[in-house]
Amino acid sequence: MRSHSRAPLPAELPPGHKRSDWPTLKRLLPYLWEYKTRVIIALLFMLAAKLANVGVPLLLKRLVDAMNIAPDSPQAILVVPVGLIVAYGLLRLSTTLFTELRELIFARATEGATRHIALQVFGRLHELSLRFHLERQTGGMTRDIERGTRGVQSLISYSLYSIFPTLVEVTLVLVLLGTQFDMGYVWITVAALVVYVTCTVKITEWRTHFRRQMNELESISQARAVDSLLNYETVKYFNNEAFEATRYNGALESLRKARIKSQNTLSLLNSAQQLVIAFALVAILWRATQGVAAGTLSLGDLVMVNAFMIQLYIPLGFLGVLYREIKQSLTDLDRMFGLMDTPQEVADRPDAPDLSLSKAPAVSFDNVRFAYEKDREILHGVSFSIPAGKTVAVVGPSGSGKSTLARLLYRFYDVSNASDGGCIRIDGQNIREVTQASVRQAIGIVPQDTVLFNDTIGYNILYGRPDAGQAAAIEAAKAAHIHQFVEKLPAGYDTVVGERGLKLSGGEKQRVAIARTLLKNPPIMIFDEATSALDSANERAIQAELKQAAKNKTSLVIAHRLSTVVDAHEILVLENGVIVERGTHQALLARNGTYAQMWTLQQAGKADTE
Repeated sequence: MRSHSRAPLPAELPPGHKRSDWPTLKRLLPYLWEYKTRVIIALLFMLAAKLANVGVPLLLKRLVDAMNIAPDSPQAILVVPVGLIVAYGLLRLSTTLFTELRELIFARATEGATRHIALQVFGRLHELSLRFHLERQTGGMTRDIERGTRGVQSLISYSLYSIFPTLVEVTLVLVLLGTQFDMGYVWITVAALVVYVTCTVKITEWRTHFRRQMNELESISQARAVDSLLNYETVKYFNNEAFEATRYNGALESLRKARIKSQNTLSLLNSAQQLVIAFALVAILWRATQGVAAGTLSLGDLVMVNAFMIQLYIPLGFLGVLYREIKQSLTDLDRMFGLMDTPQEVADRPDAPDLSLSKAPAVSFDNVRFAYEKDREILHGVSFSIPAGKTVAVVGPSGSGKSTLARLLYRFYDVSNASDGGCIRIDGQNIREVTQASVRQAIGIVPQDTVLFNDTIGYNILYGRPDAGQAAAIEAAKAAHIHQFVEKLPAGYDTVVGERGLKLSGGEKQRVAIARTLLKNPPIMIFDEATSALDSANERAIQAELKQAAKNKTSLVIAHRLSTVVDAHEILVLENGVIVERGTHQALLARNGTYAQMWTLQQAGKADTE
């Protein structure tokens, strides 16, 4: 029985192992540095915005101090209101203008880095082996990719637009407090900042594992929902809507508890931060009011200090959220980088050449052993050859390893005993020694289980050769005996087939799969139960087309219905991963062995149904 345990996520670390964020940051920087000119210009705009922002309290001090003018003086009307409105407005406008220019300049760098990383992850996932994808839950994996790409934008936004500007502003304010007043103001501010940052970091680090647990549970619930919806028909067949709802509710309940715990710890963090800010503001203002009372400071100085503190602590009030989001973005980005770092089970050699073919090639399996799991070998030293331009059929009971031969020829997996000489050759070339892309380019397959893209019928047929054009797709559809069916549809070849092609019947899906393989027109053909979903009349017609399409091509036919392989040049009978018989149809019948027994049973069953 297949285990339902979830495969470990690439970014998950063993208990007690502490993740370092610096490697993730260092890995992100090259993507941004491709836009170094924009980064530098954006930083200059950010600095200009902060200088304008810090200038506002200085202006207010001068204006307040200048308000000693007599009330009846004309200067009071001309200087104070006009100067205050114009200067204050210009500084505020400058702050906003420089901030927007910074975002405008840097947007292309952010989006470019996000696109580049997402594309690399997408490409990497296609490079990974079939085993990786069979062991992963698609919903959880897509959620990790979504969070990771969003994490790139959040990390850049929060660090460049919030944390770094705040640090610049803190530095400017401390310099001004030290030069305009005395170091007491500096030490109070620094002490408050140290306590504030320490408190924020410690509590946020403590909260991180609650947040990570919440994300894990969110991925599980997402994967469970996607899995259930993808198997919509199965749920309906067994009337298990309530069962699926119960399973999903269990995941949601765990997620609810994790979210509540995360929110409670966030409230604790916010309360601690506000407590530190309140004490710091009271201490600073008390010192300033004492200075005003003693005559050492003016009223304008008090206004300036108050404005500086408000301006400083408003962004600091969000430091906990920013730090948490940056940590979460780093975690999400690390998970996505973890997907990129997943070892490639089936990899090309660095200097691997392309498969070289000039005609229909010979294919040979030499002493091939293979196991999906180490303790359960599927193929036990299988050896056979398909001469160039000939057809070899493999028959046998379910689970004997027939479809595994096709997967190995496609190099979805490597043979288990390559070190002992086990190999698969195409035209004398070991497929482990050439590129995977060139091997797969030379092979076309009609699989037993046809899965289509949620797109149009035309798109799915053209997927065999995207540049072939509509006319070639229609010819392939005619050969697969699906053209007339498509023509009767209201949207014709623009009909959308639905998720995994579920809007089509099994036979219709199989004919679309046949059409796209015929369109690809490769030198090697694999037919894995290619007509199993068709009725007898269509099966006979399509068998004739397939026979014509396979002419002068090297073909491997995998079948349960022996009547579909009687014309094969050689038939192999596979049982429990071992070839027990081989020969032509007539020779195997004359031997009166396993094949003959299978033939007799099928013919008897056929007679009973007529």
